[in-house]
This record gives sequence, structure tokens and C-alpha cells, in this order.
Amino acid sequence: MLSLDDRLRAALAEDIGRGDATTLATIPATQHARAEFLLKERGVLSGLEVATRVFALVDPSVTVTWTAQDGAARERGPIGTVTGPARSLLTGERLALNLMQRLSGVATHTRRHSDALGGGHTRLLDTRKTTPLWRDLEKAAVRHGGGVNHRAGLDDGILIKDNHVAAAGSIREAIARARDHSYLLKIECEVPDLAGLEEALHAGADRVLLDNMNDDLLAQAVQVRNRLAPHVTLEASGNMTVQRLPYVAASGVDYVSAGGLTHSAPALDISLNFIPLPETPLTEESQ
Repeated sequence: MLSLDDRLRAALAEDIGRGDATTLATIPATQHARAEFLLKERGVLSGLEVATRVFALVDPSVTVTWTAQDGAARERGPIGTVTGPARSLLTGERLALNLMQRLSGVATHTRRHSDALGGGHTRLLDTRKTTPLWRDLEKAAVRHGGGVNHRAGLDDGILIKDNHVAAAGSIREAIARARDHSYLLKIECEVPDLAGLEEALHAGADRVLLDNMNDDLLAQAVQVRNRLAPHVTLEASGNMTVQRLPYVAASGVDYVSAGGLTHSAPALDISLNFIPLPETPLTEESQ
């Protein structure tokens, strides 16, 4: 996997291209500036450390200072400052803000869902429905918002879904093949109904994903699990809205997963407001 710095360098190269034409044309190389990060709506912050890294890659002489931290819930107002050559601040501004707004949006969206579960037994999971190449950052944002990470990728857990079952011929056969392939990885199997749940429990699944079941069926599924295999955990998924989550939690399932935490999170509104400083010469180190 590409390192964070490699991905940020590629993102900067995409944005800057042959050079920041506007900034080079309008801002003297000797001009310094201070800018304030302003949170314009209430939310949970994420991506602050990533933004710091963006400016460091643009220009190591830039200094970023935060008055908040990732995972903090904040009201509207200043959350930090960045100081350095004005050209460097302007060149790194958009990528830093894009990432902060996106990741803080995921964290805020996750917190709304997590709070809706009521702080009881049921935990909130994310999914693999993430932006390609930025999954680790979006999953960190989910943690900042109070959620729990599901699989990071296809290699760290077995999740048998409907198409795997169709290809294997049955739930029981798919689980048996998975157990023969790897006895170290936990096996989770998606089921559409209570009959599928019983088949998965008898076949030895470690976790069962209850796909698109209504709240009454979820409660019945918990009763079936308690009777047949109380050690197996249950995950509910499908059509998980904030309004529905209290009822899902009341069913007694152990986990609820929601792809919308990442694929449908609205960006949080954050801006960077410049406060020009007197024009001063740069040192050789900062050039």
C-alpha cells in the first residue's frame, strides 16, 4: 500500500501541476502570512494531523498549531492556525481543507449514528464502501466519531456474502470451504432470513450478518442465536438510518453496520482565512 506521504504528494501534484499560477503571479516570494482554520458548523473533527502533513510536504518551514484535536466535538469557531510563506499556505490550502472537510464529515456523521444507538450493548461498524486509496483515513474518521472498524480489506477477515453462497451452492458449503481454507480467520456469513441464520449457526459461523431484516425479524434472530449458539455475534445491516437505529439496538444485536458512514457523509464546513503579515525577507532555510 502507498504510504500517506506518497498519496499526499500525488494529490498535491494533481492540484499544483506545473505550478500554482495564480499564487505565483500575485504573491511575492518574500511575503509571509498567518491563516486561521475556522469551523463554520458544529461537528466532530478529523484529519487535522493529515492537514499538518500536507503543509509540511508543501513547505517544511510552515508551522501549524491546533487548538483542538482529532475526535473532538466542537462548536463553530477557530480551531487552529497556520503560519509561513504566503505562497506555501495558498498552495496547500485546498488539499488540506478538502481532506479535513471530508474526514470531519465522516466523523460527524458517525457520531450522529453512534449517539442514536443510545450507548448500550450494540456497537456501530463501518464497511469497505470507502474512497479508493483513502480508506485508512476514512476508517480513522469513523473511530474519531465513535464507530468501530470492520475489515480493513479483503485479506483480514472472511465475510461470506450472497454471491459467495450462490457460487458455493449453499451457506453450509461456503462456510465449510472457508473453514478448510483458513482456520485462523474469523468467519462471518450474510443471511437473508431466519432459515439462513439457523443454517449458518449449525455450520459453525463465528458471526452472522443479518441482511435487510426488519426490526421484528432482528429480535427473532437474537432469540434464535441465544437458543442455538449464544457465543456467535450478530450484525445487522441494510437500510440503517439514524431514525431507525434505536429500534435496531433494542432488538439486541451486537453490531450494526452502515455503509453510509463513509459513502454518504456530507462534508463539514471548514475554511481558512488569511491574515497577511508585513512583507519580510525569507531565510535561506525557508527558501
